[in-house]
Amino acid sequence: MSREPAAPRALPAPPELDFSAVRLSPLSGRRSIVGVGSFGRPLAPGATLRAFADSLPGILGASDLLLAARAVARARASRRPVMLAMGGHPVKVGLGPLIAELMAEGFVTSVSANGSVLVHDFEIATAGATSEDVGGTLDGGGFGVTAETGAFACRAMREAQASGEGLGGAAGRLLAESDPPHASASVLVAAHRLGVPFTVHPALGTDVFSIHPDYSAEALGASAGRDFRLFCRLVADLERGVYINLGSAVVMPEAFLKAVSLARNLGFAQEGMFTVAMDFLQQYRPRVNVVDRPTRGKGRGVYLTGHHEIMFPLLMALAREYASSGDTGEGA
Repeated sequence: MSREPAAPRALPAPPELDFSAVRLSPLSGRRSIVGVGSFGRPLAPGATLRAFADSLPGILGASDLLLAARAVARARASRRPVMLAMGGHPVKVGLGPLIAELMAEGFVTSVSANGSVLVHDFEIATAGATSEDVGGTLDGGGFGVTAETGAFACRAMREAQASGEGLGGAAGRLLAESDPPHASASVLVAAHRLGVPFTVHPALGTDVFSIHPDYSAEALGASAGRDFRLFCRLVADLERGVYINLGSAVVMPEAFLKAVSLARNLGFAQEGMFTVAMDFLQQYRPRVNVVDRPTRGKGRGVYLTGHHEIMFPLLMALAREYASSGDTGEGA
């Protein structure tokens, strides 16, 4: 005959912890991380951009923003590179004209991008509009099959393969030669006309031109391979320069890490480099591959979080302000 299991015995409640023996210390003797000396100040109506910068708290993101702005101003003043790497989103949110002006002024000395930038920059320059309604066209197979966009990218990679150009250089040349109606908004056209290096780093099968009938993986590999070698040359020369990763979560951070390793393998020091990752949320690869690992023992890196269409213009406006006043924070 089975017996009912015995009910578990309740454990006695532990006594309350006695706080009377806690060792207290005076506030005056404690190290505090934040003090009023670094607090922000109210900004008067009609204040200048410099006054705005001076009014910010010297804490966390605000401090990093001003550090990055001074690093860009310092690099320009000392004729060191300011490399801009990006995904397609910065182009889609309207930063092309600003990037073109920054290249003309020497605040951006090269541009490196994933494959989607070819797509969006071409469409903006040619049609004045970009960014498909993916949800509205995918079910019927209409996404990614725009005739002119795919034809342009495929022609650029084939001509680059034949001529020995890189993909970015060939795309910029072809787009500039077509004299598109919105050329002033095109980063590719501006880079070509100014002689600024523009490298493209596509991944196989990830861009809409990969499904165009004229697509050639061999041509893409040859032309993008040349761009990667040029990119490595640019990264190798980052001593006392600045590298900005704007909105690329995977491709450009991975390319940058390999280029850094190759440069150091070949004996390039890269001392004093300053890296900036920018996106509207913090991502793993930009954090470790751009901000943390490459600058360890070499320089400094910061992560600026916010919308591209706000944060990048703000960063570069502050850099221009510091450059015009000579306040580059030398030795910072």
